[in-house]
Amino acid sequence: MDARAPKGTQDILPPESGSWRKLQRTGTGLFALYGYCEIILPVMEYTEVFARGIGEDTDIVRKEMFTFSDKGGRSLTLRPEATAGVVRAFVQHHLEASGLPVKLYYQGPMFRHERPQAGRYREFQQLGVELIGSSQPTADAEVILLCQQFFTSLKLEPELVVNSVGDDKCRPGYVHALRGYLEENEGRLCEDCRRRARENPLRVLDCKRDNCHEVIEGAPRLEGFLCSECREHFQKVFELLSLAGLNPRREEHLVRGLDYYTRTVFEFQDDSLGAQNAIAAGGRYDHLIEDFGGKPTPAVGFSIGLERVMMAGPSLDGGEGEGVYLLAIGEEARARVFMIANELRSKGIRADLDHLRRSARAQMKEADRSGFPFCLILGEEEMSGGFFTFRDMRSGTQERVAAEELNEVLGKRFTGEGLGG
Repeated sequence: MDARAPKGTQDILPPESGSWRKLQRTGTGLFALYGYCEIILPVMEYTEVFARGIGEDTDIVRKEMFTFSDKGGRSLTLRPEATAGVVRAFVQHHLEASGLPVKLYYQGPMFRHERPQAGRYREFQQLGVELIGSSQPTADAEVILLCQQFFTSLKLEPELVVNSVGDDKCRPGYVHALRGYLEENEGRLCEDCRRRARENPLRVLDCKRDNCHEVIEGAPRLEGFLCSECREHFQKVFELLSLAGLNPRREEHLVRGLDYYTRTVFEFQDDSLGAQNAIAAGGRYDHLIEDFGGKPTPAVGFSIGLERVMMAGPSLDGGEGEGVYLLAIGEEARARVFMIANELRSKGIRADLDHLRRSARAQMKEADRSGFPFCLILGEEEMSGGFFTFRDMRSGTQERVAAEELNEVLGKRFTGEGLGG
């Protein structure tokens, strides 16, 4: 037996796992404030959901999906991203019937068969939102501002990069011009980009290799091919972001790696992470729901890569919140604090105690290691004197609390009112 996690996956252990949960709670709490409700998706879908949604010519579908057949011979795929699954669920369950827009958020693991490297795993965690049912620039601006607010709350300052990739009316002209340019420079492209230039030229613009980047820099600019409607839409989005105090940078070669995008695309980039510097990305996808058999319905959303956010060093102040470690010396004291811990937990107060019959000194170290701000001590002196010692772990100060006043003192400390009982 090889007792190791599979390549490209990781165990997130305490106390780091606590930081991850804080990060997730920061996002989900903020999404709720903006009116988004959680959708919980299966981690696998029929393969055609991603082949149709993401695009069969994308690297994700061609190279990176974990695909297998079930016992009935049907092809299933572990989800490499969530938007296609959200759209499938929207169409399957007729979510438009409850009224538009529908505002959803998701969280959980995604899977791609990539070469593991810093910030890129084969199983990785994402948070994301989808605003379905509005074609207005305000919808684009809202999701971008929401993403920005997430980073602001973490005291991160990634750069916002935006672009418009046009729509089905104006993009074909750009694709034709880009294909011609890439054919002229085929000898300077990597092998993958030569294939992309023939099958889907926009994918070349995503390549990070130095020789391809030089070619990309000289490629035609998409902005010159936009129709008046796409140009006006993008201008309004840009103006709304600027009015809200953001300073977006336009990057005309930003297209993202998924075929379903139309008009607005964006990334939040943190240059401290190196080449893989996008920590969140998204855009508008106005035709995907129709492609899945639903009624024509515009939509826009984003996803956040939590591994890369953690690498960027978010501020996760606040610890585990108020709580108390119950330190007991002697059998009678152990039984007493066991019941006190149970009472505290029943009131929603974080509490813990020793289960290894350790010395008082070892218990105090455990309280400190576990991050408890307070410690309630019950030993022989306390038992005979009818009191508890209440210790502030941060300042080191201690006070005596009479046994008959314990519930009232703890209640006021942690809930603002007595515990009762």
